[in-house]
Amino acid sequence: MFGFLIALLSGALMSVQGVFNTQVTKTTGVWVSNGWVQFSAFAVCLAVWFFTGRDSVAAIARVEPKYMLLGGVIGAGITWTVIKSVDALGPAKSALLIVIAQLAVSYLIELFGLFGMDKVPLDWRKLGGLVLAVIGIAIFQWE
Repeated sequence: MFGFLIALLSGALMSVQGVFNTQVTKTTGVWVSNGWVQFSAFAVCLAVWFFTGRDSVAAIARVEPKYMLLGGVIGAGITWTVIKSVDALGPAKSALLIVIAQLAVSYLIELFGLFGMDKVPLDWRKLGGLVLAVIGIAIFQWE
């Protein structure tokens, strides 16, 4: 239940953040906005790390495979694409497409056991749910 609630909170925060970042971009430009997002996130992480656990920063050097360290680079790309999609489509349509893309890519990662994740067998119900979600996009887009 905790994971379910955290996932809902994550989705809500992503939607609000996308709108905030898009509005900041109107004044600052996309890369200043993106840089502020990454910098302020770093500041929060640093403060929380300082007060909560102080895990070893040097442990980063032991992460294998090294490409797993590209999360921050991907984060900058995510921020840029969310800003651009919210600006072009509005928050609701962009969120819907973002979530469907997340679901599809996440399922492919599970199916093929990519990036160190456990491989799962094809589940026709999950595939049907994904197709139903895509149909939902078509209905939502219809004006």
